[in-house]
Amino acid sequence: MARPIEKDGVVFRRKGTKFLWMRFRDKDGIYKRESTFTEDRQEAHRKLRLRLDARDQNVLEIVRRGESLSFGQWVDTFMENYSKPPYRTQKTHVANLRAVKNLKAAFVTRKLLDISPDDVESYLRKRMCQRALIKTALGYREGRPLKPATVHQELRVLRRILNIAVRKRLIPSNPCSGVEFPVAIRGLFRPHYVTWSEQQRIERHAPAHLRNVVRIITETGLRVYKELMPVTKEQVDLANSVLWIPDSKTPTGVAELPLTAMAVQAFRDQMALAGSSDYLFPSEESATGYQRSLRTVWRLTLRERRFLTFGSTIFVQRMQRG
Repeated sequence: MARPIEKDGVVFRRKGTKFLWMRFRDKDGIYKRESTFTEDRQEAHRKLRLRLDARDQNVLEIVRRGESLSFGQWVDTFMENYSKPPYRTQKTHVANLRAVKNLKAAFVTRKLLDISPDDVESYLRKRMCQRALIKTALGYREGRPLKPATVHQELRVLRRILNIAVRKRLIPSNPCSGVEFPVAIRGLFRPHYVTWSEQQRIERHAPAHLRNVVRIITETGLRVYKELMPVTKEQVDLANSVLWIPDSKTPTGVAELPLTAMAVQAFRDQMALAGSSDYLFPSEESATGYQRSLRTVWRLTLRERRFLTFGSTIFVQRMQRG
């Protein structure tokens, strides 16, 4: 009968080295010896417990891979597998590419496990002192200082990258969770919701098709460029007050949408404006056959009538971002 195992693992000092070593059995019962890279016995025992927990959860090889993985290697994996459609939209992927360009310049050679909250805060402070680079015919020139919102976007992308690494057990925790942004961002997540009186003012001075757009999106919440602009007349059932959405940003958005009386009237008015076209918002200049942008007409409507520039209103965000 085999002798029972008294200890799951042990920390010991190896001759000729200043670091403590640990010895433990893997899932097959084979002894493994590794350096703890520390002279502190308490820290060495902590690393041994982490090794044993990883072994018991059958993720020991993944943890070891995370210790040798560099930030640049993991970013390349993230951009290839977790940033592109269908996981994220193409616009999100483009924004991630812009942020990753600066993040890789700062952390590309660092080990993923070695990035600390202090490193992230130091990066943010340096970025806040830098200026935007403007491309010209003669090269690049420095522009205005970077806005806090631009740097905060890079922090959100970095947090997302490291959250995936935590989920994959490559690192034990996300260092961004202990990061405090160096400046306060005013109004970044505080949109101004347009009141009924403000909407009426805009509708009185807007062109007919823009007035219909405003009424439809405020009554239905449709995404302008993804869901409303490609709508055809066949998708609208005025008799039953229903709109069919065949394509949406999310799977739950593909559905039949009930319409209010104001939305039905707006669709009816837009059908009259569209004439014989199959699309509700036709455009001969667009290759798709329908309008792709409302930015110019929206900007002119607010500017010519001397409105307050509702730059952060809920439906202005929809028109600008789609």
